[in-house]
Amino acid sequence: MSNPIIIFYDGPCGLCNRLVNRLLRLDYKKRLKFSPLQGQTAKTILPRGLSEDLNTMVFLKDGRLYTKSDAALEVLKTLGGVFSLFYIFKLIPRGIRDSIYDFVSKNRIRWFGTLDGCRIPTKEERDRFLD
Repeated sequence: MSNPIIIFYDGPCGLCNRLVNRLLRLDYKKRLKFSPLQGQTAKTILPRGLSEDLNTMVFLKDGRLYTKSDAALEVLKTLGGVFSLFYIFKLIPRGIRDSIYDFVSKNRIRWFGTLDGCRIPTKEERDRFLD
């Protein structure tokens, strides 16, 4: 895996799993890989504090790590097409974007619940998930 594009997410989080499911359908080019923050790939690739922060999504692309709202916007940009239009929100100062991100992150478990464990990929999806 020379230049992986990986989304690291909180495995048991209901919202995170819904987003992963949606991204699997929207990523027609099948470029995105997924790894739970609780997994071995996250522990190996991410700096220690980042792999333990379950309140942020982390996006790795071209060797660069993005977190919080920057990660979300970079994912949309990577999907391309109409989703690239959302990149205009990059004009909003990061502090404001991340405040909104933090509010959703803080309430996501209450709003969306948790799963008993990390999502199990289907046979067709296995090559897109990393441990």
